[in-house]
Amino acid sequence: MKEKKFYKNIQKVLDGLPENFSILEEQIDIEVQMKYFDFARKLRTAGRASDCFEHRDELFLEKVSFDRKREILITIAAIDDVKAFRTIERFVKESSGEIYQWAVLAMQESRMLLQSSLLDEQQVFISTGLGGKGQKLRYYVVFINRKPDGMLNRTQQKLLKDELLTELKSNDGEFETIDFTEGFSTALVMLPLQTDLKNVFRNIIEECNQYGDFLNDDMILTNVKLLSRTEITEMLHSGQVSDFDDAEEWNEMDDDDED
Repeated sequence: MKEKKFYKNIQKVLDGLPENFSILEEQIDIEVQMKYFDFARKLRTAGRASDCFEHRDELFLEKVSFDRKREILITIAAIDDVKAFRTIERFVKESSGEIYQWAVLAMQESRMLLQSSLLDEQQVFISTGLGGKGQKLRYYVVFINRKPDGMLNRTQQKLLKDELLTELKSNDGEFETIDFTEGFSTALVMLPLQTDLKNVFRNIIEECNQYGDFLNDDMILTNVKLLSRTEITEMLHSGQVSDFDDAEEWNEMDDDDED
């Protein structure tokens, strides 16, 4: 695997990470996240903040447009006032669809701002497409069969699942799902932020291959999104599985990032 760039990026984040950080738990489309932070940099001005805070109840009116609600969410999330946080929190519970994703990001940012103010220390917010829980990130992993057109048999499936569970347990990880299909197997897991991912998944593959050498040494690992079969197949055919670094993407934002 070509993990060099992948681990360099991970290490750069970890080296500058304070003791207290928050991980976005929700699975939010990475493109929505990028739009959110981009709009936040452009929209936030003193005059706009005052207007949006005064008219925050517009969030709950059906006739108000998506763009206006998005503007209010982004703007009041940067206001150090518990009323702003409670408004966003209530809206999260009542919203759905894409505006819900914007609301979740705004709520996380607002919470981080309040915590920073109360604790008088820098707060860091880490978000990925697949989210996480506590201090753990969620990962989607694709184990590739040696036989590209074959399914793992029952014994091999059990072995892969057992080795995955064992490795997760020894690294304080959490198992969510595993699925077996022709050519590859996919799993959804959570692991602590500081986990040595290379060793975890290399150990799983090596242990399984002691009993039949049925897994490819390469794999696909991402915390950006769940991959479709078509996307996985295209990656396999294009050789992207060798580029372990390209499958990872996350955002880091601290409370000093905004204007």
